[in-house]
Amino acid sequence: MTDSALADVAALGPKKPWWRRNQQKVTPWLFLAPGILFFLVYVIVPIFQSFQISFLDWDGLGQKEFIGLGNYVELMDDEAFYTSLKNNIIWLTLYLLAVPAGLFIALFLNQTVTGIRLYKSLFFFPFVISQVVVGLVFSWFYDPTFGLMNEFIGLFGLGPIAVLGDERFVTYGIIAAGLWPQTAYCMILYLTGLNAVDPEQIEAARLDGAKGIKMLWYVVLPQLRPATFIAFVVTIIGALRSFDLISIMTQGGPWGSSRVLSFYMYEKSLSEYGFRMGYGAAIAVILFLIMMVFITIFLVKMYRDEKG
Repeated sequence: MTDSALADVAALGPKKPWWRRNQQKVTPWLFLAPGILFFLVYVIVPIFQSFQISFLDWDGLGQKEFIGLGNYVELMDDEAFYTSLKNNIIWLTLYLLAVPAGLFIALFLNQTVTGIRLYKSLFFFPFVISQVVVGLVFSWFYDPTFGLMNEFIGLFGLGPIAVLGDERFVTYGIIAAGLWPQTAYCMILYLTGLNAVDPEQIEAARLDGAKGIKMLWYVVLPQLRPATFIAFVVTIIGALRSFDLISIMTQGGPWGSSRVLSFYMYEKSLSEYGFRMGYGAAIAVILFLIMMVFITIFLVKMYRDEKG
């Protein structure tokens, strides 16, 4: 055997076991496996089950009856469904006010002024309390007999307004309550983003005469693009899955005027209105498809940004 052949044999050496050869490739998947398993069991499987149940007439316990698109056809003639869909659109539109509000509060809190720690604590407060507390606080705030809002407008000679008892105002009143913690959440995202703003670019812009709105628009906001993207995603998804504040403040009333799709789905599936699992699943599928439109847009944008 030649010297070169002996060197090749020595380089090959004894064959390593499978684990040693693939350790680096397999290890990340082992760490991800529990998360993937939970995601499959608690998210992916229920999605497909919802699609399946939406084709059934089923009360959750008795005999299942396949009715095809019957639940979807009934939805098209359901006035309460359209009221819930309209309220979801109102939620989606007005809830986005939390993004610019969070930005401006973050810009204020990013300054070095006296008592800034106290201000920060006050603005962080709604983020750390539960939605139940937020709902109760705003229910008391709107109360027509002793609520602070009616005490205030009474100073101007205006009569008490039952915000949560009036079909014209109830949805807007609940959205205002939801904006309180959501604005705090967006503010935290922007405060984190402001810490990553390049001070050299700020200084260079100042030397070029930029300040105020121009500095914000051309220098700061482009560097806050990742925070803005996350704020929009979280806010839109939060608006579409709004449930807890409606449940606490009005139970969907008065006369169903403050329902949204998620609450209407709950009423039809699990409340005294029916235990109609198939009908509730059909509402859930419609809500899921609406969410998928936004999620797809965000994923495509994220992919394009990463691709450059």
